[in-house]
Amino acid sequence: MASLYLTDALGDPRPGARVEVTGDEARHALQVARIRPGERIAVGDGRGTVVRGAVVEAAPGVLAVEVDEVAHEPEPSPQLWLAQALAKGDRDELAIQAATELGVAGVIPWAAERSVTRWEGAKVARNEERWRTIVREASKQAIRARVPEVASLTTTAQLAGRPGLVVVLEPTADVPLSALALDDVARITLVVGPEGGVAPRELARLADAGAVLARLGAEVLRTSTAGPAALAVLNARLGRW
Repeated sequence: MASLYLTDALGDPRPGARVEVTGDEARHALQVARIRPGERIAVGDGRGTVVRGAVVEAAPGVLAVEVDEVAHEPEPSPQLWLAQALAKGDRDELAIQAATELGVAGVIPWAAERSVTRWEGAKVARNEERWRTIVREASKQAIRARVPEVASLTTTAQLAGRPGLVVVLEPTADVPLSALALDDVARITLVVGPEGGVAPRELARLADAGAVLARLGAEVLRTSTAGPAALAVLNARLGRW
């Protein structure tokens, strides 16, 4: 099964129930994916519930599925978050797309000191919505039960106050990420800087607030690569892979 569609009206379905997908999701299924009656698809609410079943109606504007399987995915613990510095081009977007495929619980757009790209005025809401679209589409591609949350544009001061364990990926750090203690942690936020790295005073501010610095390896990774690489390391350490 290679298709997942999302709906806010999934409710609490049971086998034998009929679930409908409408709006843009239905139009995409019918006009782009060419879904037809009899095909099996998955429908999720983006909050942990996914149903599967055969399509029983494929009419303009509506796609109906008869449910034969219901799965509820509990929220993972610890949650893995990615604070991604704004970056030029589409590098920050590539990072959050891959992070979504790798199971991140949420992403945080970070206005770092060395970020060349700036979100100001109307750009803030527009770009936050673009990030939501990216993680939503990546969740569907990965057939994820949970769509990651997209936090509001965040400053360094706000990032320093995040709950749980905050880990700043820093090539000069003494401790490798693979050796970091993860016991009794409910949330881990990975912090990735922009192309020029995290500024020294930002490192100091985050460290003063309790963040730990960790390195990934001998290589210096691009801002689009570091977050997904770190998530892969943590997924393996936590036994999720």
